[in-house]
Amino acid sequence: MKIYTKTGDKGTTSLIGGRVAKDDLRVEAYGTIDELNSFIGKAMTELEGDKFSDILTDLETIQNELFDGGGDLANVMKERHYKLDEAPIAVLEERIDKLMEEAPELERFILPGGSSAAATLHIARTITRRAERVTVTLMNAADDVSPIVQRYLNRLSDYLFVAARIVNARLGISDNEYVRSAKVFRTSEKKEK
Repeated sequence: MKIYTKTGDKGTTSLIGGRVAKDDLRVEAYGTIDELNSFIGKAMTELEGDKFSDILTDLETIQNELFDGGGDLANVMKERHYKLDEAPIAVLEERIDKLMEEAPELERFILPGGSSAAATLHIARTITRRAERVTVTLMNAADDVSPIVQRYLNRLSDYLFVAARIVNARLGISDNEYVRSAKVFRTSEKKEK
């Protein structure tokens, strides 16, 4: 099998159900999701040991869901079935809540960084936000875009933020606070052990 087809040599690409220019907004949206997926894969290579098995499981599931969401954005068929539904959003919320039980208290904005894996997860978080912005722009330009993809990306950025913090915490690395930040997050009462 040859990997190159030469069908894109004139600046167009295939969607599910049609062809568009490679700079089409739809291609930008699912291409940004593809970029995000690659950074999640990079983060996975930086997480070693049993202490991260739950996060690695989450990230592998997320990679598959991102393929589903990208495929949904690439689908322009008149009759379409979307792969991404509400269930993964609920799972992300459950995982965020579970990880937050473990997270150190947070009062101020933090600077992305700490361990290599946490820094990569922060990069993935910012790409997620960009993918969400492009998806919203696409939703405003076309009426055939599943809104679930945007909601999923919104929740995913929250998950990646929390996961980055947990990775650092499990490695014994403190969050580096943005020194000029006011206290912007409410702290809860001391966590019960």
